[in-house]
Parts: sequence; structure tokens; C-alpha cells
Amino acid sequence: MQTETSIRDRFRLDGKVAVVTGASKGIGESIARGLAEFGAHVVVSSRKQEAVDEVADALRADGFEATGLACHVGDVEAISAFVDRVVDERGGIDIVVNNAAANPVYGPIEDTGTDAFDKIMDVNLRGPFELCKRALPSLRARGGGSIVNISSIGGLNPEPGIGMYSVSKAALINLTKVMAKEWGPDGVRANAICPGFVQTKFSRVMWENDALLGELETRLPLGRIGQAEEMAGLAVFLASDAASYCTGGVFLADGGYMLI
Repeated sequence: MQTETSIRDRFRLDGKVAVVTGASKGIGESIARGLAEFGAHVVVSSRKQEAVDEVADALRADGFEATGLACHVGDVEAISAFVDRVVDERGGIDIVVNNAAANPVYGPIEDTGTDAFDKIMDVNLRGPFELCKRALPSLRARGGGSIVNISSIGGLNPEPGIGMYSVSKAALINLTKVMAKEWGPDGVRANAICPGFVQTKFSRVMWENDALLGELETRLPLGRIGQAEEMAGLAVFLASDAASYCTGGVFLADGGYMLI
């Protein structure tokens, strides 16, 4: 039975340790800032230490709690060492946001070579699985926690040119649901966010094409593509006790794209 708490307080993340992958820029950086603003100590992670230090330094300069710790989520040994270090230095993990993603090819799926396929699946699917599996003992020990997996509208409806990326994101959605079913009894919630077209470096190939962008914006119900900071509020909600009865959910942040 939940104790009575104000709705506003249920959004607070004070005392929580949050790990955010792919947090050196774009959606990941915005989510890291959002979690920090609500009181979490955020472990900012990406492949390059210099990049995560820059984000963590900026957060601390604004009065928030943050640590920069590099990790290549396509490397299982690196993930294991990363989780061990976070638990050792921060005392545990309460929130995991799997945002890091890779898409080294753009075009028909027959142009996806073995190396590209492996990279997509290692980073987009195996990485989140291995990170969450290794963080699970800490989540359990701390009475539960929240996993937020950043999927994509491509995981619900394959997008042209990014077919294998879409496949990996569809698998991530199903992995999220399995985590929710199996780990729910331990108080561990797992939800997925599916961003639509968001103006980040990752999606540049799409929004730098004026013709494609113009056609898309005329069709979108909100009439524009999204910005990275517009993904943060939903992630904060799902990470917090305000979403204490939400698990196994797939949440759209797509400007109405899936209505088209």
C-alpha cells in the first residue's frame, strides 16, 4: 500500500542514483539534466571520457550532482566494470536509462553487412540487456527501481533506410516488457519511450534534407519535428515514483507521427 504523498513530491529523485547511457549529447544529455534537476545524482555515460566530463561539469556548475564515467555499451566487459564502479563509488543504482544507440548504415537492409548488423545489435539491444542484468542486484537491494529504455517509433513501424535499426528497437521494446514481467515482483519497473523525429546529430541525415523535412512537417499533427529536451519530461516521470504503477509501457513522444 502506497503511503500518501503529494503528487509534486513523487516526482522528486533526491537520494537516487541514475545511470544514463549515450548522455554526452542530444536526448541522453537532456534526460541526464532533467533527472539531475529533480534531485538525482546522475552518472553521465558515453564512450569518451572527455565528452561525459564536459556534461557532468556543466551539471555541477549549475548546482546539480553528476559524475562522468565512460563506458562502451557494446562491450560486455566494459559494462560489467562500469556497473561495479558505479555501485562501489555511489553505493548503488536506482535508475537506468538506456539511451545509447548505433546505426552505422542508411539504406536498404540488403546493404547491411555482418559488422554493421553486429554493431547495431550489440549497442542497441545487448548493451541495454547486459547493463540492466548487471544493475539488477543493486536495484533489488535498494528496494526496486526504474529502467527506462529509449526505443523509437521505428520499433513500432519500420522506417525506410533504417531497417535494422528499427528491428533492434522493436526487440528493445519486447525486452522491456520481459523485464517488466520478470522483475516486477522485485519492485523493478521497466518502460520504453519511443521518440519520433527529433533534431539531434543522430538524425541529421533526415532533418538536413529540406524536402524530406518539409513533407514530414506538413503531415505531423504538431507541424514540426521534436527537440531533445522534449524527451526529458517523460523520462523523469517514468524514473520517479509518480509513475509507480507504470511498467511494461510503451510511451510515444512523436508529435503525433504514429497517427499518420
